Amino acid sequence: MTDPLRVAMVGTGRMGGAMAGRIAGAGHSLTVWNRTRPRAEAVASGLPGVAVADTAREAAAAADVVVVSLADDAALLSAYGGEDGIVAGLRPGTVVADTSTVAPETIRGLGDDVAATGATLVDTPVSGSVASIESGAVLVMAGGDEDGLERARPALTSFSKRIIPLGPLGSGATMKLAVNSLVFGLNQALAEALVLAERAGVERHLAYEVFADSAAGAPFVAYKRAAFEDPDAAAVAFAIDLVAKDLDLAAALAEAVDAPVPQLEVNRRVIGDAIAAGLGDADMSAVAKQLRGLA
Repeated sequence: MTDPLRVAMVGTGRMGGAMAGRIAGAGHSLTVWNRTRPRAEAVASGLPGVAVADTAREAAAAADVVVVSLADDAALLSAYGGEDGIVAGLRPGTVVADTSTVAPETIRGLGDDVAATGATLVDTPVSGSVASIESGAVLVMAGGDEDGLERARPALTSFSKRIIPLGPLGSGATMKLAVNSLVFGLNQALAEALVLAERAGVERHLAYEVFADSAAGAPFVAYKRAAFEDPDAAAVAFAIDLVAKDLDLAAALAEAVDAPVPQLEVNRRVIGDAIAAGLGDADMSAVAKQLRGLA
């Protein structure tokens, strides 16, 4: 059995909160921090022995491994920097495993700041949902120092089924944008196909039954089933506002490397229309609602 680690969880939103539960459940000592303390306290209240830090610096100082899960590049830069930031609390030998979906250049820039303390940054974004984290089934896409990744592995494997090393720092962030571009393409195709079947007279649940058991029945189709079949009852798993953020990052990456992405550009326009219709806080499956003309 792997020896327990001292782990800090920086960011306790939907994904980070679920990661915290798995890390604590694996027997690691855990400290959590969130910009809004009540959210961190809510996560810690259900996990015996978990401490709540006042600052990101305090959380990092108490850890062998710092796992980070934040919403965007601005939140990441804020959490790492300043006298109360992650970098200020790092010690030589500490590993920071960042699961946030951000631009690769943001991660690479922070790598130098982390390395200056004697610590190591690896980018370890995940593919999967909150439910996937809760069952320990997400995929980790890893970039950066292999030794640092190995030291972070016990914390990462508490919520993942597999870790794939991809290359230098920033490779994980790059691959996450590519994966999300594919996921959002699947989401759009699924929404369009479902609305098409409905408009042609096939009952929604029956249409989805066919999709789930057809050649197109990917894992994404299975875990988004409730959201597409009963959109008013399903919880928000991935808000459309965050979809827009990820597609913008992917488009910027595509421009930087001169990659043609016509499907991505169509998806950006559709997501923009959904936001304009007031669906920014809704789950990404709500694009079907937009297509039905019900927004």
